[in-house]
Amino acid sequence: MVRHGAFAYTWDLVGDPSAAARIAGLGVDTVTLQAAYHSVRATTAWHPAHRVVHADHAAAYFRIRPERWRGLRPPAPSWGVEDEDPFGTATAALTAAGLRTEAWVVLTHSSVLGRSAPELAVHNAYNEVFSYALCPAQPAVHDYALTIIRELCDQYDVPALMLEACGWLGFDHACQHEKTSGADLSACARDLLSICLCTACAERLEVDVPRLAADIRAIVDRELQQGIPAGSDLADALGAERANAIYHHRRDVITGLVREAGALAGRRELLLMATDSPQVTGPDVGVELAGFEPAPDGFVLKCWDDEEAAIARLKSAATRTVVPLIANVNAVGDHPEELPALVKGIVAAGVTQVRYYHAGLASPARQAAIRAAVQEVS
Repeated sequence: MVRHGAFAYTWDLVGDPSAAARIAGLGVDTVTLQAAYHSVRATTAWHPAHRVVHADHAAAYFRIRPERWRGLRPPAPSWGVEDEDPFGTATAALTAAGLRTEAWVVLTHSSVLGRSAPELAVHNAYNEVFSYALCPAQPAVHDYALTIIRELCDQYDVPALMLEACGWLGFDHACQHEKTSGADLSACARDLLSICLCTACAERLEVDVPRLAADIRAIVDRELQQGIPAGSDLADALGAERANAIYHHRRDVITGLVREAGALAGRRELLLMATDSPQVTGPDVGVELAGFEPAPDGFVLKCWDDEEAAIARLKSAATRTVVPLIANVNAVGDHPEELPALVKGIVAAGVTQVRYYHAGLASPARQAAIRAAVQEVS
């Protein structure tokens, strides 16, 4: 039996009494609902009060209790329909419609907090700040992330938490008007620019950090200015010893955060958006799926590329871990008509659950594709 779910935003539901039934009509039994989320501009095709929501900054969509926070604290949203607890209101509507709600939690992606406390954000080898990326090695960021989880668990009886950005965000991020493609940066150079060397990371990395920073700058500059490729991967560019030190540091921070999050979650499922590579930075945290401890209740793997690549990725993951795999499939991509075949293929590859992105953003044709995909493997 395959479990089907769909992503949704609180503003899709709050103020629209027909929204929950419309989502249930897709055939899904679960909704992954944003509880803490980054800035975004989103269409809301059916909402009685609005058509385009501008979420100007990262925000918490659950009730903020100021006395529970120290240091960093997420701001509340000022968009959509006014409601002091949009997550709670939306969850109640979904429950009334017979739908299970998972809390979708984005932990380290917040430009508003990164700008307010740049010392807590990712610093690359040029000491440039990625303000959209809070560094999870910073104790204040670690505490902030766990406070989000603690507050959600204390206030809401949801059965699962889905963690996004449970590690480092790197160079690849759509911020402002992106003007970086013309530099022809290789994947390796982008990964080098994604290595955080903030004060917390510098203290924990078991390498000569000033030398590492200088070498990264030299390698990236050679590629930018002379067209000499940075290398095939971090080990090729920096040497295996230094690459492994970076991976070891990242693993320790990520697994520590997951361990403490799991303790706070208690009986709730903990689902981790992940990529099976310790070199990766981004919203899907880069880890080795094989032997990852503590094991979450599910790895959520993105299937937003072509069918063949997605199926191959999931087949590989299924051979490397016994942790259940959840496919995050894109219903708002270029070819929604291919969705049923994709879902049939990934289920055959070993997936036990599917989450469709995104119920609130999908046009009528894309919603029809979700319904067809659900029926394909019901």
